Amino acid sequence: MANPPAPASPADSADTTDAAAQLRHRLDTTTATIGVVGLGYVGLPLAAEYAAQGFETRGIDLDEERVDRLNAGDNYVEDLDDDAIEGLVEMGRLRATAHYEDGDAVDVWFLCVPTPVTETNEPDPAYIEAATRSIAPHLRPGQLVVLKSTTYPGTTEEVVAPILEEEGPDGLTLGEDVFLAYSPERIDPGNDEYTTANTPVVAGGMTDTCTDMARDALGQIIADVHTVSGPKVAEMEKLLENIFRSVNIALANELAQLCERMGDVSMWEVVEAAATKPFGFMPFYPGPGVGGHCIPIDPHYLSWLGKKHDFETSFITLSARINEEMPVAVVDSVVEALARQPGRLQDAEVLVLGVAFKGNVDDTRHSPAEKIIRLLREKGVGEVRYHDPHVEAFQVPTGTNGTAAEVPSVELTPEALRRHEVAVVVTDHDAMDPHLVAEHAPAVVDTRNALADVTDPALREKITLLGAG
Repeated sequence: MANPPAPASPADSADTTDAAAQLRHRLDTTTATIGVVGLGYVGLPLAAEYAAQGFETRGIDLDEERVDRLNAGDNYVEDLDDDAIEGLVEMGRLRATAHYEDGDAVDVWFLCVPTPVTETNEPDPAYIEAATRSIAPHLRPGQLVVLKSTTYPGTTEEVVAPILEEEGPDGLTLGEDVFLAYSPERIDPGNDEYTTANTPVVAGGMTDTCTDMARDALGQIIADVHTVSGPKVAEMEKLLENIFRSVNIALANELAQLCERMGDVSMWEVVEAAATKPFGFMPFYPGPGVGGHCIPIDPHYLSWLGKKHDFETSFITLSARINEEMPVAVVDSVVEALARQPGRLQDAEVLVLGVAFKGNVDDTRHSPAEKIIRLLREKGVGEVRYHDPHVEAFQVPTGTNGTAAEVPSVELTPEALRRHEVAVVVTDHDAMDPHLVAEHAPAVVDTRNALADVTDPALREKITLLGAG
């Protein structure tokens, strides 16, 4: 495959190649085949939207159990409607496979694969590289490749493009025959208002034509597609979205710890008061730490990138560290609450309420609950159990060798609450009854202000609220 041509000038941007015209026609007539690599919380909703609009949509995932479930019409993503997924599968518009054999028939590829960091917090593009290598042999004129995974600026041009050029068929030119762009995912698990279909997206291509093709493809399911000058801008924009949250959450967490030292100021009341200002302020709240894929990971992408350019991202790195240390503060509060109870620490029982990284979802990636439970065990707490209506099983690493141990799960009953010396609210699921917890738990550490509606002074005496002073 040849190198991409230089970006077109504004006067030439309306000109399109035969391959571009072919792809645009297939998109406009709903005859294009959509391929989505990675059928997780980003990929499956994306695939479902295209299938719902009438496109033949193929999902590729190496997890054969996930593939079998989807092909049986069994939805496994909480934000999607079970009946809708089953209907799309029955109509033949949506199907899954663990292989790439029919890749030549795909017109638009979306790469929605994991982008973790290494043990030293450096970006690990292995999943992106593997997916790109898998589709490269199937490239042909009139195909578009869109990377959706959150990653560091430069990935599309420095990782994906070279693989396509080196391992794709000879005679194809990137930007003229095959098109490449980056368009970051904007999925908010548990958000009923903003979905894949109605959330605006950003797209930036390797050339102007690549950008146009990405806009046209995304515009089939999303009304508002904002285009930018190139992939690096779109990649950096995604990091800004998430690091904006990381920095502001860190500010709330640091002030919450200061309020606890002061002893007579509640950070929750402070934020409530500040939020009355109609301009120049957006409320962020303290908590037990941050979770999910993006917010805990993205600061490390920029820190690594900064070092490559002899630049220290001090502000961003410090904010990430503050958030990463919040589970330690939570555990200290739990141990203090245990010290006020009769009995020894090694005989104590603690109930963690919620192990998902946020309320009303089943996603446990990088959940603060994992570190909280691990630290409680390291402190010598006798037994740690959890309750989470969205998570059936939960494991916590036991060492550096990759082993993990199951955490016992219990139902949320008066008896279970009374059995544990301390209940610690880590995730604010709507299904949790705050009055049940307050009435029956001997002591409560509330990291989310989930028990705010409990006003009985006798019950409030049992509650330690993070950042309440």
